[in-house]
Amino acid sequence: MTIQQLRYILALDRERHFAKAAQVCLVSQPALTIQVKKMEEEIGFLIFDRSKVPLKPTPSGEEIIKRAKIVLQEIEGIKDFVVDTKNKLQGKITLGVVSTLSPYLIPLVIENLIKKTPKIEYLIKEYSTVELMENLENGEIDIALMSTPTGNKKLKEFPVFSEPFVAYLNPDHTKIDEPYYEISKSDISNLLLLENEYCYNAQLLNICNIRSTKPIRRKVNFEITSIETLKNIIRGSAGIAIIPELSVIHQKKEKFVKQFKSPIPVREVGFVVSKRFNKKLLLEKMSEAIWDSLPDKLKSNKEFRKVRWDDSPYFRKAL
Repeated sequence: MTIQQLRYILALDRERHFAKAAQVCLVSQPALTIQVKKMEEEIGFLIFDRSKVPLKPTPSGEEIIKRAKIVLQEIEGIKDFVVDTKNKLQGKITLGVVSTLSPYLIPLVIENLIKKTPKIEYLIKEYSTVELMENLENGEIDIALMSTPTGNKKLKEFPVFSEPFVAYLNPDHTKIDEPYYEISKSDISNLLLLENEYCYNAQLLNICNIRSTKPIRRKVNFEITSIETLKNIIRGSAGIAIIPELSVIHQKKEKFVKQFKSPIPVREVGFVVSKRFNKKLLLEKMSEAIWDSLPDKLKSNKEFRKVRWDDSPYFRKAL
């Protein structure tokens, strides 16, 4: 005896006709007939009297139908309980945020995040992209906020917003007074990357249309681990950088910051979770909190070009 068979006999009781009941259950009439007959053979008596028109339950069949209704109601109750449990907006959540985003986005969203999910206790940790994916898989963190897509088939992704990249030029740059920035060959050799941030660096090489994985050779090399250090070096007249716009959200009037010409390169930022994560309502509330906190400029529908990183030869070789 199966749950599906119980559903079939309830449909048959309502419709009192095999063809109509099959139509309601979205199956063929022979399939429904076979399953009802199998159940009758299993219990040892007829549930429906086929000699009657319209179809009519036998006295024993009426009792089976009555009990089937109770069973299916309990099953629906279990489903409702499961959904409610999954969607409870309370408890502890460990949120991992990629290090190129965390210092700039978290201060903007933390107040709205608390308002949207007042019963959630957050532990926010900062990691590199590779660490985020590893920690999602081993259960060290519940949710990651990072650049997507990851290309990782073991994880689920929920895009939230697109963040433009901007150029950050040193004071002596030949294009410092121009309204927009276009990449030149001479700038590529002066492009500064971040140490061990393979995802971020892969995006920059993608923007510059560099497919080689060979390191950029310079007279002076840097091992920089933060965007803020990178910006300070550039302001001291060394190199250029391509950085996320949120990192200069309070520096837009500075001459160092240059917007790209359309289509503007952007990174997609989204939530990433393991396949066993089931609190979808929580992700929706967190997404709302982030979107409501973003500067209006990031919500505008400009002509963008999404920059990937998971398919980069640099990223694959680095790992």
